[in-house]
Amino acid sequence: MSFLLSAAQAKDYPPALLPEVVLIGRSNAGKSSFLNALANQKIARVSASPGKTRLLNFFTAGNHYRIVDMPGYGFAARSGNEIRSWRKMIEKYLIERSCIAGLILIMDIRRSWAQDEEMIYSFSQALGRPLFVVLNKSDKLKKGPQKEKRRIMSNMLGPENVFLVSSLKKKGLVEVESALFESWIRHWKEGV
Repeated sequence: MSFLLSAAQAKDYPPALLPEVVLIGRSNAGKSSFLNALANQKIARVSASPGKTRLLNFFTAGNHYRIVDMPGYGFAARSGNEIRSWRKMIEKYLIERSCIAGLILIMDIRRSWAQDEEMIYSFSQALGRPLFVVLNKSDKLKKGPQKEKRRIMSNMLGPENVFLVSSLKKKGLVEVESALFESWIRHWKEGV
């Protein structure tokens, strides 16, 4: 996996020839850490302060698919204009981009499903875009609370759509990659 480009406008996006998997989530949910763990190398910048991703960052996984890292939501240290600009960029991309195979919502396992996550879920459903939820930072909880959180999320979204992941310890990554390839990438390519 390698970095391809950063863009804010459709004219700067790469051609829509490969399926794209979109990473979306709160600032500090661990999107960049998840991406680095999935790639097994440092390809995305990880910051201690939230809200560093400001553009759509495109990464390629060979000739198979792309991953698009979105700016994190829920961080208020940006101006209202900047937040509105991000929202417009994200919505335009999600609505207009024809090659989106699905969305991966990265959540810190210690956070509850809230209004923002519900909005992303509803938006993905309205657009007909499949959604996986990655409960990241699972190493921060003991096994019992991990399983309970996954059970709650699985009841809402279906067990095949919810994954326990520790980007730090590189656990659960193979399951996510296998599922996205089997569920999304292969079907997208067959439909082209």
